[in-house]
Amino acid sequence: MPHLLSATASSPGFAAFARAADTLVDSPHAVADALRGLLAQDGWLAPADRAPGVDTYRQHLLHVSPCRRLSVVALVWLPGQRTAIHDHVSWCVVGVYRGVEREERFEIAESGGRRYLRPAGSVLAPRGHVETLVPPDGDIHAVTAAGRETAISIHVYGADIEHLGSSIHRRYEDLEIVHAAAA
Repeated sequence: MPHLLSATASSPGFAAFARAADTLVDSPHAVADALRGLLAQDGWLAPADRAPGVDTYRQHLLHVSPCRRLSVVALVWLPGQRTAIHDHVSWCVVGVYRGVEREERFEIAESGGRRYLRPAGSVLAPRGHVETLVPPDGDIHAVTAAGRETAISIHVYGADIEHLGSSIHRRYEDLEIVHAAAA
């Protein structure tokens, strides 16, 4: 029996997605395909799971699989709210349900014995956009709510976020960001 954590879990559309994702726990790209179908539907995310935080984005834990190897979280962002530059404890599939998010990607570089972050591109992600992040490749990023309205993204992790409390493995606040011309 799945571990259901919110009123969203009683929605037939979400419940079907959670069952499918549970069976696909070892295939994040297949989870991404299933998430695209969920994002195309309206009305499945409960009002309580759409509530933003005041000073930072807010995490709503929606589902943890029976095997405790998969979690589904809704992140709700007010305009301009952002994450620190970070990576993840596991693979992560992210889909935008409402609003627009900007993802800035980074790579770790080294020169003259010093490590730093080098920008590696950005993505403006509107509703329906889905990304699959599989560490360690392309997993260092920061996300910002880029529009004028509340943004909501659905994150599926290959980990037990209820137990861990967060999907963040490491924050990179200690490394300077250096653009290619300055390196």
